[in-house]
Amino acid sequence: VQSSVQFQVEPVGRWFEAYLKRRTRNVSASFQELEDEKELSEESEDEELQLEEFPMLKTLDPKDWKNQDHYAVLGLAHLRYKATQKQIKAAHKAMVLKHHPDKRKAAGEQIVEGDNDYFTCITKACEILSDPVKRRAFDSVDPTFDNAVPSKSEGKENFFDVFAPVFERNSRWTSKKHVPKLGNMSSSFEDVDAFYSFWYNFDSWREFSYLDEEEKEKAECRDERRWIEKQNRAARAQRKKEEMNRIRTLVDTAYSCDPRIKKFKDDEKARKEAEKKAKADAKRKEHEERERQAELEAERLRKEKEEEEAKQAALQARKEKEVQKKAIKKERQKLRTICKNWSYFSENESESVKMMEEVEKLCDRLELTSLQTLNEVLASSTKEESKAAVEKQIQEVNAQLQKEKEEAEAKARQLSKSSEQMNAGAGIGGKGWNEDDLQLLIKAVNLFPAGTNARWEVIANYMNLHSTSGIKRNAKDVINKAKNLQKLDPHQKDEINKKAFEKFKKEHNAVPQNVDNAVPSERFDGKYKDAAPWTTEEQKLLEQALKTFPVNTPERWEKIAEAVPSRSKKDCMKRYKV
Repeated sequence: VQSSVQFQVEPVGRWFEAYLKRRTRNVSASFQELEDEKELSEESEDEELQLEEFPMLKTLDPKDWKNQDHYAVLGLAHLRYKATQKQIKAAHKAMVLKHHPDKRKAAGEQIVEGDNDYFTCITKACEILSDPVKRRAFDSVDPTFDNAVPSKSEGKENFFDVFAPVFERNSRWTSKKHVPKLGNMSSSFEDVDAFYSFWYNFDSWREFSYLDEEEKEKAECRDERRWIEKQNRAARAQRKKEEMNRIRTLVDTAYSCDPRIKKFKDDEKARKEAEKKAKADAKRKEHEERERQAELEAERLRKEKEEEEAKQAALQARKEKEVQKKAIKKERQKLRTICKNWSYFSENESESVKMMEEVEKLCDRLELTSLQTLNEVLASSTKEESKAAVEKQIQEVNAQLQKEKEEAEAKARQLSKSSEQMNAGAGIGGKGWNEDDLQLLIKAVNLFPAGTNARWEVIANYMNLHSTSGIKRNAKDVINKAKNLQKLDPHQKDEINKKAFEKFKKEHNAVPQNVDNAVPSERFDGKYKDAAPWTTEEQKLLEQALKTFPVNTPERWEKIAEAVPSRSKKDCMKRYKV
């Protein structure tokens, strides 16, 4: 006979859980049995809930959830807005047990991966109908609700049978608890007056946020969210206005067809004499209003005609501009072709390159008429005469460019002087800004755009970290300087950018060039084929310089050659033409 062994046993299970509940709540077993019976009764009520199967459920597109009937998806199409939260939860539970992807997959059904499965529609329907705010938004646009308003011809035949269900149907939108009934022919004047007063001052809770076309959660920044909210508010206000007009039309139609109103008017026939005068005045005002409306309509038509004429004129001007643009492009190409056919009036390679640059200046500076005149002269002249005509035109253009350059330099000196004075004035306050700090500020503003959290504090920290001046700046200093930079003249901004590029060029020249192992370009043309091949680094510098100095830049090719240290002006022009 073996001796008994003692074990440590951990109490678990539903009976032990029930015992803990009774001991914690200090209740008897009989009370616990009553609670269990209550839970069983609630479960039986859930089981009694009848759900209507939605035949199109499996064909629903989860991406088009806004256009779906969420009550029908949960099988509550017969209850709709009368369904309780308890019934909605029970319906969702039943639909999950039946249509969950895991259950259907176990049954051998093909399941769509991700959120594209129709089960997502069931989840979305429960999410909307369980949230009071979202449910109210969906109920406001219930697809099964009949927004129709009976016509006068329908209402005159059988007024009470036609309008009573319509008012009963629309009473669900009222914010007030007690809604007066339409009544019958025996209703008193006070009851009828109270009915129409209620509906003429109808306070509707119906709103149309469910139909918002834009979702502000998808916005990328605060400004875009504000814009989306503004668009949604305007759309909701328009729909709300249309809804109130619909209610007003319903009340107006009912009032005009109500036989009791006619009876009340007949009963007050004694007071009609006084009303005749009021009607005459109203008729006169209506006539005046019609005349005024006719005048307004004539004025509107006149304005529309003027706007259409202005639109046509603008269109014609745009077409003429396009024609002129094409013509000047054609004349420029013609000038280049003529000069190229004459080998740019020189047998010397360097002189040809220089003449090529001058011809480009002519193409950029001359107007259409000047180009046409010059092309006509070149077409009917010999090589020497053509060269003289081109050189004469080049001298005029260079003189104009020199004049503009001198004016620009004078203005730049003046602006630079004012900028230095401004910087000196800022330095009096103890926090002067040198050129390096200005360039660092511009870089930081572009690096941290609008919408960055604590943007100006971040920019100030960035400048304090990278500045070589040793001056510590706060967010207020950075904001004030950024505002001053925004107020600068465009020429002064160009001067700052030019200095920044020169600084970049110096720093770049100080660093040894890293030549990669890329195969050099083998594209050569005619007399340029003996030139040294261009490396990838040189090509990048040339492309950047072409973008930095546009065609209207004075001494453009000299500046481009300076940006590519290993190449001369002639090499850059050859590479550009090739």
